[in-house]
Amino acid sequence: MLDSDQEILQTALNWLKQGHQITLITVLKTWGSSPRPVGSLMIIRSDGLHAGSVSGGCIEEDLLSRVKQNQLTNNEKNNHPTTLAYGSNNQLAERSGLPCGGRIELLVEQLENRLQLETIINKINKGQLVCRRVCLNTGEVSLHPASATDEFSYHDNTIKKVFGPAWTILLIGAGHLSQYVAQIGLMLNYHIIVCDPREEYQIAWPLKEIELIKIMPDDAVKEISNHQRSIVLTLTHDPKLDDMALLEALTLNCFYVGSLGSKRNNDNRRKRLAELELSPLQIKQLHAPVGLPIGSHTPAEIAVSIMADITANRNLSVNISNDGKSQIAQNNINVA
Repeated sequence: MLDSDQEILQTALNWLKQGHQITLITVLKTWGSSPRPVGSLMIIRSDGLHAGSVSGGCIEEDLLSRVKQNQLTNNEKNNHPTTLAYGSNNQLAERSGLPCGGRIELLVEQLENRLQLETIINKINKGQLVCRRVCLNTGEVSLHPASATDEFSYHDNTIKKVFGPAWTILLIGAGHLSQYVAQIGLMLNYHIIVCDPREEYQIAWPLKEIELIKIMPDDAVKEISNHQRSIVLTLTHDPKLDDMALLEALTLNCFYVGSLGSKRNNDNRRKRLAELELSPLQIKQLHAPVGLPIGSHTPAEIAVSIMADITANRNLSVNISNDGKSQIAQNNINVA
């Protein structure tokens, strides 16, 4: 299944190949009530056909009308990207259908570069991250390497949006604890996948909204978690299953790998992994016992400690990256 951004980019590429003119709209800033976050995308063909959204529907009609009347083309600057604001005053709010009182600023571009779209889509398909940068001063649109913790940004007339895999948590084991971790992960906007080849656990899994796969853990890791925004948690207490997943995850580019168990059990696990020829550096990446030490005992408390530790690691990585003291490992990509 394609994620929202990937689906929009693929649709845009298909339309360009068919010879259509396309306007790309990106949410830059929001104030007050806003159903769509910054970085959200919408594409509009010159005939009004569109995909994606930038609001809850309150300004799309006006955008479609403007595109069909060729009012969003910046002819004075050879179609350079430009910005458009809605809801900046009461009169505009009334005309644009923003009764909620919110405000929104949008980036408007005429999308023409098929090669760049193909490059972004190819990187996404390979599990890689890529940053698309737009300069409002020069109109230049360029692609650059990106790291897992890079986020959408808009400052100094420069817009940066990162495309690539969504943050994904692969849970090994469909037991009681995984249910709580999955539910908290959903609230934190992770894509959650549960892997358990044991039939009795598959039958008992109660969360129908969470994807459950039945392949072996090592195959699941190879298929799902080979990217910088992936998290692998082994929660079965069964070394035969957990160690299979860890052997793969610790050799890949995962952001976080954690394993359930006591300190003694995880000391023994590290010895087994070393005997299976994982390097000390690879084994050092393992968070085990997984979770923050908050004195948790119940499955719900353990799930809170696990998700809190993942959140802390993500936030720490962003802070380190932003203050310039260190760099998060970046994808080894060669962007044309």
